[in-house]
Amino acid sequence: MSVRRNTVCEGCFIGHHEAESILGNPAGWRSRAGLLICAALLLLVLAACGKKEEAAKPTPPEVLVTEVVQQDVPIYGQWVATLSGPVNADITPKVQGYLLKQDYVNGSLVKKGQLLFEIDPRPFIASLDQAKAEVARTQAQLDRFTADVQRDTPLAAQNAIPAKQLDTDLANQAAAKAQLQADKANQVNAELNLGWTKVYSPVDGIAGVANSQVGDLVGTNTKMATVSQVNPIWAYYNISEADYLANAAAISKILRSGTIKSDIAVEFIQANNEPYPYKGTIIFVNRQITAGTGTIQLAAAFPNKDAILRPGGFGQVRIRTRHRANALLIPQPAVIEVQTNYQVAVLNPEGRAVFRPVKVGDRVGTNWIITDGLKPGEKVVVDGFQKIQMAAAANPQLAKEGVPVIAKPYVAPAAGAPGGN
Repeated sequence: MSVRRNTVCEGCFIGHHEAESILGNPAGWRSRAGLLICAALLLLVLAACGKKEEAAKPTPPEVLVTEVVQQDVPIYGQWVATLSGPVNADITPKVQGYLLKQDYVNGSLVKKGQLLFEIDPRPFIASLDQAKAEVARTQAQLDRFTADVQRDTPLAAQNAIPAKQLDTDLANQAAAKAQLQADKANQVNAELNLGWTKVYSPVDGIAGVANSQVGDLVGTNTKMATVSQVNPIWAYYNISEADYLANAAAISKILRSGTIKSDIAVEFIQANNEPYPYKGTIIFVNRQITAGTGTIQLAAAFPNKDAILRPGGFGQVRIRTRHRANALLIPQPAVIEVQTNYQVAVLNPEGRAVFRPVKVGDRVGTNWIITDGLKPGEKVVVDGFQKIQMAAAANPQLAKEGVPVIAKPYVAPAAGAPGGN
């Protein structure tokens, strides 16, 4: 008896061959055991083929998706800023002498009028004593010349003495008055020089590390330290000409009001990406746009009574510039940039991921505003792009029809977490 071979697959050829051998044996037909063996072999062959077909069918990749959200959002501008005190006073002595004492702790907060340094006062005390003595001597001369004038005036009127004698007395009196005035001025200058041997802080602020040590000879060209006013502290930043023109009307209104201060709230983002707890206000707009950079400088003042912010520090100022209604938002990781073009992977109604070009606008926190290419409620892929691209590369037809995926909901990072707002 001949049995026709119906090969299901190459891997099943051996199974069919063995079954045919048994079926071709008349003894096997008459044997019940032969029938059972044949049935078992056929079942094994069919099971093996089914497993191969299941293995050949790829499993859809798992991706994270989220819906396109439509809502009103505020738009903020953010620029790099440098901190500086409104006053950074270089402490320079007005007299020359040897430094005797430093009266403050390096880096400490000081008050206006607080003693910082003491210079050896002894030479200036001697100069003051000499100036006082000269004043006293000139005063004595003036008193004598005044007495001469008082005595000779009636005598000259009676022609008892020559008129020339009275003229000499009056001239001596006038010269003594002038000399007394000069000597008193020298005394005041000596007193000032003596007072300047004590160096005081001109402002409230932070006193830096002293550049001069006790025993050094300091003079009018010696920068002994710097005291920076830090409350308030100013944040200087530069905005582009385009950003300036977008807000030029509001800035002009502020200038016409006769005051520099504005009611625009300014946030300061510190170097550790933590927001400074106090808001500031714009207090300075420069007169011109810098030709080399095409930017204009502004400054904002922030309260800083605890001296948390220090001169020379860097951060970013953040200002609300406008409000956008009905904006379409998706997480920033959902946007792919390809050679200055942007695209997203969108799920179609059949659950397939298809890449679609989009146009992006401003960034809002961890989200991106999409100006064209998406509709509210559509689902976009946030994570799993590489899996989609690999599946499309393996089967070019999927690049047109879309790659079947297993969609899982995307959970946005919490505020303050990496990638959060």
